[in-house]
This record gives sequence, C-alpha cells and structure tokens, in this order.
Amino acid sequence: MNIFRLTGDLSHLAAIVILLLKIWKTRSCISGKSQLLFALVFTTRYLDLFTSFISLYNTSMKLIYIACSYATVYLIYMKFKATYDGNHDTFRVEFLVVPVGGLSFLVNHDFSPLEILWTFSIYLESVAILPQLFMISKTGEAETITTHYLFFLGLYRALYLVNWIWRFYFEGFFDLIAVVAGVVQTILYCDFFYLYITKGTSGDVLPALFLPLCVLRSDLAQDAPNVALTPKTQLVSEKHFNDHQVKFWIKVFSLFSF
Repeated sequence: MNIFRLTGDLSHLAAIVILLLKIWKTRSCISGKSQLLFALVFTTRYLDLFTSFISLYNTSMKLIYIACSYATVYLIYMKFKATYDGNHDTFRVEFLVVPVGGLSFLVNHDFSPLEILWTFSIYLESVAILPQLFMISKTGEAETITTHYLFFLGLYRALYLVNWIWRFYFEGFFDLIAVVAGVVQTILYCDFFYLYITKGTSGDVLPALFLPLCVLRSDLAQDAPNVALTPKTQLVSEKHFNDHQVKFWIKVFSLFSF
C-alpha cells in the first residue's frame, strides 16, 4: 500500500468521524439522503467480505465504513429524527440511483452480480454528495464543521486519484471505471477546495459549485459593488451572497426535488 492510498483512507475516516460528531453535537444541516446513498455505496461495494480476504487492514476498514454509514443513518432518521430538516433535504435521489444502476449494467468489467454491484457503488459514490451540497445551497448554511467534513471527503477522493496514478506507473494497474468516477467526484469539490483554502475555515465557506460568484462577508462585498445583497440573505448565518444567483441554482436543482 502506498502513502497516497493510506492518507486517502485516513482522510475518508476523518470525514466520517467529523460527520458523526456534528450530528451528535449540532444535529443540523446534514442530508439524510446523502448518507443513505453512502450506506448503499458501502453495502454494495463490500459484499466481497463474504467471499475473499485480502488483509486485516482491508477487512477492518470495510467493516468500519459500513458500520459508520449505518450509524450515521440511524442518528439522522432515528435518534435525532425530531431535529432532521427534511423540508430542505429534497433532492430526488431516484434521478441518481436509477441512471447509475442502468449504467452499471451496461459498463462494467464483468457481467456478474458482485461485479455489477461493485460498479454500481463506484458510480453512485461519485454523485452521492449532491443531496448534501444541494441542501447547503438551499439553506445557505455552511457551518465550520460541515466544511471540514466536505473538505476531508473531497481530499480522500483527490488522494485516491494520485494513488491510481502511482499504481499505474509503479504497478501497471489501471481501472478506467474507478478513475473516471473518481474524477467526476473530485470535480464536484474543486470550487469548494478553492474557497476552503483561500477563505479559511471560519464557517463562511459555501460550495462555489452551487453558489457561483458568492460573496463571503460584507468586506468582500466591497470588492463587488455591482452585487445586490438583500436583507434576507444578510441574515442567513452571516453569509452574504448574490441572492439572484442562489435563486437561479435553486430553480435548476428543483428539477431533482419534490
């Protein structure tokens, strides 16, 4: 195992731990639909636990991912059900699951049940974060701990891309399906990475992918005099952004919501 894969796994684990801590402490602004998708991802990907053994590390990480994903779903929909914001978590996940399921039947390495389910999990993971990002764009809330979660989740995928490059050059291994899906997932985080790193982690980081041309705090608004800020947007978690831009993206993503 190379350092990039190990660091990627640790980043993924850090994201999961941060998410669990957030749910336990704040119980807000978390998309239950995204977490259901991730639980489905790990369940369909790690069915080989019953058929093969690679290493103690490999098996342990698989079990941790599965257990944590279902623990997260339990906290959101059962233990803290009363605080779950279902009114804003309205992304229509069937528009992700159905196309991904069809694609996994058409494009896979081997037309066998386990291979199709593994391919399905790879495709689904690349877009499973969309309900979470949509929820943030809809509520206008991006707490510090939420941005940490998204950052480490994106970092995990970016490190895995480097891991695949490393394995291609030093091991001759290349998996086109995993690489393409990983690139798609990483692209979803690119603008978020930029804002996270350049604007710091003061809790004012919003995913620029869904809030383009966003204005963070009033001091940045001075650099964009042509941006009209409404009183309503000024009161949302002290985050100032172009309300017209937000309304535009909400209309776009309403195609995927009830």
